[in-house]
Amino acid sequence: MNLHEYQSKGLFRAAGIPVPPGEVASRVEDALQAAERFGYPVVVKAQVLIGGRGKAGGIKVVRGGEDLSREAGRILGMELRGLKVSRVLITPSADIAREYYAGIVLDRRNEAPLLMVSPAGGIDIEEVARATPEKILRIPIDARGLPTYRARAAARFLDKDPAVQKRIAPILIRLVHAYHVQDATLAEINPLVVTKTGEVLALDAKIVIDDSALDRHPDLAAMRDLSAEDPGEIEARARGLSYVKLDGTIGCVVNGAGLAMATMDLIQFHGGKPANFLDIGGSSNPDKVEAAMHILTGDSRVRAVLFNIFGGITRCDDVARGLLLALDRLKVRIPIVIRLTGTNEREAREILGERGLIALSDMDEAVRAVIARAAEAA
Repeated sequence: MNLHEYQSKGLFRAAGIPVPPGEVASRVEDALQAAERFGYPVVVKAQVLIGGRGKAGGIKVVRGGEDLSREAGRILGMELRGLKVSRVLITPSADIAREYYAGIVLDRRNEAPLLMVSPAGGIDIEEVARATPEKILRIPIDARGLPTYRARAAARFLDKDPAVQKRIAPILIRLVHAYHVQDATLAEINPLVVTKTGEVLALDAKIVIDDSALDRHPDLAAMRDLSAEDPGEIEARARGLSYVKLDGTIGCVVNGAGLAMATMDLIQFHGGKPANFLDIGGSSNPDKVEAAMHILTGDSRVRAVLFNIFGGITRCDDVARGLLLALDRLKVRIPIVIRLTGTNEREAREILGERGLIALSDMDEAVRAVIARAAEAA
């Protein structure tokens, strides 16, 4: 779950990380009042869950009320990569001397969090890693947090001034602590700045929370911005389905995460592009099958759907009933290819056969068939 900048800054502030003051405004009038309290110049920052806001015109420094009215009015209501801006953050402009990067990411290869710092802040860390990898220091961390000696080493890597190093080291320790406490998968400050007076501030903030941990954090779950999420993913979460929208044309309804991944790989292997990951799980509840079809038929890019069911705990006959229920209620018009094998497979084939539907048993054959049907529907 992604958090907005102002939400992430609130968590950083609570963790003791120095963050500039700021107020969120959804109207130009509120933005003007906030700026009067801070004093000009101020920065107007669009609050949307994407990167690259500055390049897209969503971040502006303004030096007076007239400029603020114009820029806040322009940013509020604008669309940035398909997301409408409904809030802006008003924050004092900082007199920046140097910009750094500091972030905690999940190192999936080593199955552990990783602190990354770079003296090249204010730009995409991916670009730094590609062009100048020597400018990135990586420090593995564990559940004990970041030791002081490693925090000091990272601070020395960032800045030569001992006085600034003393300010940076505790910030890095608190950043790691915030990452662990919030069950985050990302906690990032970009840029971490040194002002011309020697102050060190987290000028931007980004936190991503592990969805699987939200049961332990009802306060964080309440921060979820549903307006920024795909409607299908919202419905899937409410119906107990694991769903991730992709950019292909072939919808997938599969039981089991491993089989779902294998299905997507096979679609790619045979020249198709999956439109989603969708795991209905081990349940035999026909309502879940209907919910899955409702989600896929709501995606205009889906040209054909593959049902790939390996019946273990999941009963193939229940899946078949759920599919027929969905076809009756949703009036599905896109082509459907069915592959069933396992528990109650024979009963499922009989149920489908009564409606003139044929279920394949070979996975490769089913994938090739759905790719062909999607091409015909293009």
